[in-house]
Amino acid sequence: MNPVRKKRLFIVLAILAGVGIAVALALSALQQNINLFYTPTQIAAGEAPEGTRIRAGGLVEEGSVKRTNDSLSVAFRVTDGAKAITITYQGILPDLFREGQGIVALGRVNSEGVLVADEVLAKHDENYMPPEVTQALEKSGMMKHYEGGKQEYAK
Repeated sequence: MNPVRKKRLFIVLAILAGVGIAVALALSALQQNINLFYTPTQIAAGEAPEGTRIRAGGLVEEGSVKRTNDSLSVAFRVTDGAKAITITYQGILPDLFREGQGIVALGRVNSEGVLVADEVLAKHDENYMPPEVTQALEKSGMMKHYEGGKQEYAK
């Protein structure tokens, strides 16, 4: 093989190897930061991976919020109309958090099927609900329709 061609071949191979390594590192970093969304029905069915950080959302069940008197711990149930799961959280909840409202919690499912949240997000006004929560509620038939800017839910 001609020495010039050999040198070009090594340069091309080195560039391809460098690009391959860069792509592999980028994909590895992105994979660790992906938070997949699961509905309460999927979590209750065991579809959510245990110990992996996920997002879960739905409506906070009426009368399910239990706060401790001596700490910032709170436990509440979230439903998508078909199933409900318990979420525990240690910290200050958003000001807009309340029963009957759509929320998204980020955390890990433990061995008992409880989502131990490290972040809770509440909708920012009366017309907004995260798209994943809206889709899950529509699938379950819990969301009837929008009426005059206000969301109505089936009981």
